[in-house]
Amino acid sequence: MLLPLRLSAQSDEQLMKRASQGSERAFEELYNRHARRLQGFFTRRLGNDADLAADFTHDTFLRLYAARERYQGNRDFRAWLYTIAYNLLKNHFRRGLSLSTSEERGDMIPDNSDIEVDLDASILHDALRNVLKNLPESLALLFSLHYEEELTIPQIAQITQLPEGTVKSRLHKTMTTIKTKLKQYENY
Repeated sequence: MLLPLRLSAQSDEQLMKRASQGSERAFEELYNRHARRLQGFFTRRLGNDADLAADFTHDTFLRLYAARERYQGNRDFRAWLYTIAYNLLKNHFRRGLSLSTSEERGDMIPDNSDIEVDLDASILHDALRNVLKNLPESLALLFSLHYEEELTIPQIAQITQLPEGTVKSRLHKTMTTIKTKLKQYENY
C-alpha cells in the first residue's frame, strides 16, 4: 500500500485539490506557503501600508477558501491565487481609493558594509520606486507580477485576461519607460 505524501512534499495543485475536497490542513499549508509573499506584493502595490496589505491578503485567502470547491485540478494554483489578488487591487483602484502615505522605510546601513555601495543602491531603489509610483497602475501591476512576484508571461496573461502578446508588449513599454526615467543613474 502506498502512503500519501506529506503535505509539505505536495505541489500547490495537489494541496488545492485536497482543500477542494475539504482538507483544512491542505489549505493551511497553502496559506503558509503563499501568505507572506502575497502580503509583500500587496504592501508594494498599496503604498507600503502593511495593515491594508494584511487585510488584502486575508481577503484573498477568504475568497480562495470560498471558491475552493470550484478548483479545477489542471489549473495553475499560483496563477489562480494572483488572479484573485489582481482583481482585488483592480477593484480597489477602480473605486478610487487613495494609497496610504506610509513613512519611508528608514533602513539602517549596516556598520560593516561599504557605505557608498549601499547609498548608491538605496538611491537607485528609491528612484525606481518613484518611477513605478508614477506609472499607470495597470503597467505597475504587470511589472510587479513579472519582476517582483516572478510570474511567467502565460500566468500573467491568465491573471489579467490579456493575450500573451499584449502582456509582453506592455512589459516592454514599462521597461522602456523605466530605462528612460532612470537614464541619469546609468553610472551607479
